[in-house]
Amino acid sequence: LGAQDTYYVGYIKGVGKIYQQTFIDTYTRVAFAKVYDRKNALVAAEMLNDKVLPFYQEQQVDLLRILTDRGTEYCGAREHHEYQLYLNIEDIDHTKTKAKSPQTNGICERFHRTMQEEFYAIAFRKKLYNTLEALQSDIDQWIDFYNSERPHSGRYCFGKTPMKTFADSKDLARGKDINDFFRQNAIFKLS
Repeated sequence: LGAQDTYYVGYIKGVGKIYQQTFIDTYTRVAFAKVYDRKNALVAAEMLNDKVLPFYQEQQVDLLRILTDRGTEYCGAREHHEYQLYLNIEDIDHTKTKAKSPQTNGICERFHRTMQEEFYAIAFRKKLYNTLEALQSDIDQWIDFYNSERPHSGRYCFGKTPMKTFADSKDLARGKDINDFFRQNAIFKLS
């Protein structure tokens, strides 16, 4: 299960409003973040296509389900909504939080606070950003640090980094595909 959310970073003179698309693997806490000048279904899908799915494919692990809030960038008529269509094409189930219940996606909310405190508050004091690309470059460096070097106290991390937790849990993640489990163990046939 992955959780995806939109975070309003703020306004930068000369750039405009900045929104961050965030994705977090809820078990391992591996995180991805990408900034945009708008929030809509296309950028939500683009984030998955550009950063998230290539990672899962490289790791040979399927992303089976995503949890989002009910924002317009994630929800709409399945036949016409770009994000819903993208999930459908990629065969990813979509779970939505209860209305007006931000704590349901608390993993993203907590990550946003961490990123605000450990990255944005420091970066915006040290540097003036003129482009999204310059900001994204620094975000990518921080995300790499967060995933690969920063110990995490998340439920299943036990002080390991998110990437170490991911590496240690790959076999477990692969076993989540119930059809493969039954095929391998031949307990009974699925129709």
